[in-house]
Amino acid sequence: MNKQKRTEIFQRLRAENPQPRTELHYSTAFELLVAVTLSAQATDKGVNKATAKLFPVANTPQAILDLGEEGLKQYIKTIGLFNSKAANIIKACRILVEQHQGEVPEDRAALEALPGVGRKTANVVLNTAFGHPTMAVDTHIFRIANRTRIAPGKTVLDVEKNLLKFVPKEFLLDAHHWLILHGRYVCVARKPRCGACIIEDLCEYKQKTE
Repeated sequence: MNKQKRTEIFQRLRAENPQPRTELHYSTAFELLVAVTLSAQATDKGVNKATAKLFPVANTPQAILDLGEEGLKQYIKTIGLFNSKAANIIKACRILVEQHQGEVPEDRAALEALPGVGRKTANVVLNTAFGHPTMAVDTHIFRIANRTRIAPGKTVLDVEKNLLKFVPKEFLLDAHHWLILHGRYVCVARKPRCGACIIEDLCEYKQKTE
């Protein structure tokens, strides 16, 4: 895929949705960190339902530590893998309090040092909370990057590097939101909705559907 096509793809995505946002509900970097940690193998809708009850009660590292692991579980028990997620969040909160004055660090290495925080979660926080032009590659973005040929790659890291290399700079800040939403609602896994796709004529997928 050439640069002209990529530029046109992102121009269209931007025209359709000028200010894309994550569908997770949050108001601070810490709330976002917790929400993204909870969202692994869970739906944003399910996470939002749990955090709508949790955050009014505890939305700082110290407040969650005060709840304790068992107390935290009561708020997130509707979410998959809640036992391990509760353990990781408690450990992460302890590190934030002891090493970062209760603040979420604006630094990849420090974020990835937190239990339950991998590269993708760190990228989401850096991009969405702090405005870094990072690319958090989830299953949707991995599929779209390969299917459309915007930035094909064999691994998640390959796709991340290729997106950072090939997405025109003016679109980088919002690119991962556009691609996630496109993958979630249009370019879905089993049968992409090519007939309803605004970039169908630019996409290089060979097996297009009606």
